[in-house]
Amino acid sequence: MTPQEIFDTGLMYHHYANTAYPLTPGSFREYRIGEPARISDVLRDEWAKADEVCLYAHIPFCSVRCKFCEYTVLPEWSEAAEAEYVDLLLREIALYAPLLKGKAVVGFDMGGGTPTKISVGNVRRITAAIMGSFEFRDGVVFSIETTPVIAAKEPTKLKSLFDMGYRRMSMGIQTVSEKLLNELGREGATLIYEQAVKNVREAGCKRLNLDLMYGFLHQANDEFESTLRYAISLQPEYITLYRNRYKGTKIEKEAPGVSLYKIISQYRQAYRVLTECGYAANPGKNTFSKVPGDYGTSDYLTRRVIEGTPYLGMGLGAQSFGVDYLAYNEGAASKRLERYREKVLRGEFPIQDLYSLPASESVAKMVSVAFYFGFIDREAFTRRFRQDFDSTFKEEIAYVLEKGLMEWQGSRLYLTNRGADYINGIIPLFFSARSKAELKSLAAAAESGEESEKVYLSAYSMDDYPRPSVATDIVVLRRHPGGAGSDPVSSVLLIRRGEHPFMGKWALPGGFVRPKESVEQAAARELQEETGLTGVSLRPVGVFSKPGRDPRGWIISCAFAGELAMEDATPVYGDDAIDARWFEVGCGPATEALTLKQGGLALTADDLAFDHAEILRGALQ
Repeated sequence: MTPQEIFDTGLMYHHYANTAYPLTPGSFREYRIGEPARISDVLRDEWAKADEVCLYAHIPFCSVRCKFCEYTVLPEWSEAAEAEYVDLLLREIALYAPLLKGKAVVGFDMGGGTPTKISVGNVRRITAAIMGSFEFRDGVVFSIETTPVIAAKEPTKLKSLFDMGYRRMSMGIQTVSEKLLNELGREGATLIYEQAVKNVREAGCKRLNLDLMYGFLHQANDEFESTLRYAISLQPEYITLYRNRYKGTKIEKEAPGVSLYKIISQYRQAYRVLTECGYAANPGKNTFSKVPGDYGTSDYLTRRVIEGTPYLGMGLGAQSFGVDYLAYNEGAASKRLERYREKVLRGEFPIQDLYSLPASESVAKMVSVAFYFGFIDREAFTRRFRQDFDSTFKEEIAYVLEKGLMEWQGSRLYLTNRGADYINGIIPLFFSARSKAELKSLAAAAESGEESEKVYLSAYSMDDYPRPSVATDIVVLRRHPGGAGSDPVSSVLLIRRGEHPFMGKWALPGGFVRPKESVEQAAARELQEETGLTGVSLRPVGVFSKPGRDPRGWIISCAFAGELAMEDATPVYGDDAIDARWFEVGCGPATEALTLKQGGLALTADDLAFDHAEILRGALQ
């Protein structure tokens, strides 16, 4: 696959082409260590390669499992279940202590689930075991997750955690939309959030992060902006954006209805609002910080993302990534405790799957995760893998630089603003060859456009727009040089849609007319936003209003046409267009005879979105 093909596939399969590598639970099957007796030896040999390590302890308890949650959470909590789990976790910690002797711990997070769901006494037991079993480098800041409800109702617990060394606290607000909270099965209210923040501050914490989520099917942009501005009003040091990933959640079936355009527009919206309010981040980064020089993430995550520092996850379903291995603890698939319990009590490492990775897969995992920060550190890559980044990804780097998707700033390759929009096409460029082929296969087998469109339309409301809605479509034609004795019109400019309906289909540039905007102004604006072309003289073609021309409802299109000389015709796609190309036009006396060619790509009238073949025919006549 060429870089362009990989980029295009990643955009169309954007719910899976992200920082969560590998693509599926079965992706690394060929690298799995099948003999349980070998696991101890592999772990011993692997950790002998590392000098530094990040630690993570997983607490699989929550008051309720949110519908968007993809993590390992046990269905029920009780004091007895908590006590048993902590005992098992302490045993697992003891198993790893000899393997990590002499290794410097440079980050530690306690997450879940909800780690603050358990008692202060049990958090203290886990913390003491971690500190007593491993060697921490000076200055490491411990981080722990909590919920607004716990933080609001248990202020003494927060103070105890702070005194224990947890100087960074992260709290998930996710959204302030009551309707969306109810749909997602999550508890929350502004009074709870405000009391929670007050209690965190009174506990002494000066490193508070608030998590917000976007990319839900039923999440309107105005609701998302209200959440952003409310979170800012609480004055945390950091705000982290999490795109809902759908994979493995209770609402995974809604994923096809969420277009790439919605994801792009909501991240853009958040980036604008947060940076205007003093929260800094480079394009594509998920965590925004008000503290100068502070990335805003925990030591554990910062070292993982930038340096590729090996990390050890302990607890039910926890993930570990060593120098050349990836492992998932028991419970990652089943979300049950039994097998984890059995192995720990037998004195075995409670590993469900352990994969011995070739260098190409370790590289792909590190680089994929690096995009959480929106950049790749060339020097860190070389330290981690003992190979040159530029020569390893020569073709991919050339592609992102040429397309304006990334740029060098010192030794780091950063996403540009444009690159942040299309990050899901960029990440798979750095996948292994095996994973690129897998992505192509998964995309080919993905839910059909018709089915995904049904999901999208189920959440679409015409009440959000005036009745009828007015749109504009633009036919831009290009002439051959000279013109004498030849067809004066040789090609038409088409864009590939990145939004439902007809997502992925080729279409004419166009879009909705905004309030206080004429259709002529809308046509010029849409042409510039989707193709980068300006100053094109446009003439009316006609009004297209056939009932059913647009599956979203009653939408009338005012169509325009314009012509360009060959030298004035270089498109740059943007907005909800994910590609823009010139197609040579061939046509007979009927619309059905229309043909469009671009390189090896050939289209007919039926391949165009909406009634755009009819509009094109009108412009040609």
